[in-house]
This record gives sequence, C-alpha cells and structure tokens, in this order.
Amino acid sequence: ISYSIVPCRRTVSLSYVFIFCVSDSWSDRTPLHEAAYQGRLLHLKTLITQGFHVDTLTMDRVSPLHEACLGGHYACAKFLLDNGANVRAVSADGATALFNSCSSGSAACVRLLLQHGASIRTTCQLASPIHEAARKDHRECLELLLSCGAPVDVELPDVGTPLYSACRARAAACVELLLRSGADVHLGCGQDSPLHAAARGGESDVVELLLDFGADRSGRNADEKTPLELSTPDSAVRFALQKTGPSSLSQLCRFCVRRSIGWNRLHKASSLFLPLIIKDFLLYQ
Repeated sequence: ISYSIVPCRRTVSLSYVFIFCVSDSWSDRTPLHEAAYQGRLLHLKTLITQGFHVDTLTMDRVSPLHEACLGGHYACAKFLLDNGANVRAVSADGATALFNSCSSGSAACVRLLLQHGASIRTTCQLASPIHEAARKDHRECLELLLSCGAPVDVELPDVGTPLYSACRARAAACVELLLRSGADVHLGCGQDSPLHAAARGGESDVVELLLDFGADRSGRNADEKTPLELSTPDSAVRFALQKTGPSSLSQLCRFCVRRSIGWNRLHKASSLFLPLIIKDFLLYQ
C-alpha cells in the first residue's frame, strides 16, 4: 500500500489531501506538471509566480520540462528553460526532456533543448533519443540529432542500432536518412541485421533501400534464418529479396569510398575536388 499527495480541486488554494490507494507507483504529478503537459502557458506562469519550483520532481524524477516536451509544447518548454529548468534532468526510467521531444516528434522542442545544452548521448538503453526518433519515424528530429553529432551506429542490448529500430518500425523516411548519413547497413541487433528486421516487418520499400545500400541478403541470424526465410510467401518483400545478380562495379566503388570516408565525415564529400555528378553519386543524391 502506498500513498500519494494530490491537489484538492474543491478549493482555490494549493492545499493537499492524502489519498491512500493500492498502487505500484506514486500518482504525485503537481499542477505544474499538468499545466506543462497540457501546454497551458498562462497557468504555468501563474504557478511559478505563486512559488512552485521550476524543477519540481515526482517520485519518478519526472520534471515539468519532461512533461512539456512529451506534450510537444515549445512555448512551455522555453518558459521553463528561461526560468532555470534543468535541461539534463533524467527520470527514474532514464528519459530526458530530449528523449520526450523525440517521442512526441516536436522538432521545435528538440532544437530548443539542443540550443540549451541537452546531451545527445544515450543515458539509458531504454530511453535513447536517436533510437526513439528513428522508431517513431520523426525524420526532422532525427536530422537535428545527427547534425549535432549523435552516434549513428550506437548499438544497445535488446534494442540494436537506430537503423535496426527504424526497420523494425517500418519507418522508411528515417531508414533512408540514416543510410544516407552513413549508418552501417549490416549493424542491427546482435546477429539480426536491419534486413532481417525489414523482411520480418514486410516493408518492401525498406528492404529495397537496404539492398541498394549493400545489405547482405544471405546473412543468417542467431536462428540460422536468412531475410528471405523470414519473408511472407508471394510478398513484395520476397520478390525483392529473390532478385539475383551482383552489385554493379560503380555501386561497389560507392560502398568502398563511403566506408573509407566514414559516416562522421560524409558531409565533407560535397567539398571534395570532384565533378558534381560524382559527389551526388557518393551522397545518393
């Protein structure tokens, strides 16, 4: 049996009553948390004026900034940050405000947090901003993270790489962005490759993207299955995987050059002393 403190809604004051309940967690979100999550900026300002601390935390260490970003409310997040909110606060389950912004798909909040020094590094294997943006197919959020140097090939236990997460979720836009940004097409989750995930998910567009970037259609996972063996009979995915023939010499050259440059320097390919058509070819443009 646990108890929590909740606001008494029958009075105008901020008095509290105790409510005892059988629960596995605390229900202790304050009016400040609620206003931030719902995007009620005027109410948020009033509460701060009345004495609520900007970094008031729940028992699970969730801050009002976490809630504002989860709701995708830029104005509330900016107000909290302007009043000293901790941009790097981490909840009990490892989530940051940046992770919540990636979850909600608010590119404006992601940009704001990055400007205020939010860390792009993964703090918890269950709450990685880049994995969340990829999984939810929030391309603009993912693009902002990558532009700030977020590691494109970080592999987490039981989660895999951002590319693997995007393939599992059939998030084609983010799969393409990650591949163009230099993600290793072979790195997934252990022996399970992104192509295995895409074949299992039944998304032919994602499968064809991966193959175009050099995915190995003959690779076997821990269950000794190839991507083809995981695909549905008579599906577009199976048809794509059954196409035979080696990659062209020009394609093999592109793979080699891109690997040599490295993902964190791919953006410099446009400044190489090469014909424009070659630069575009290297960058898949």
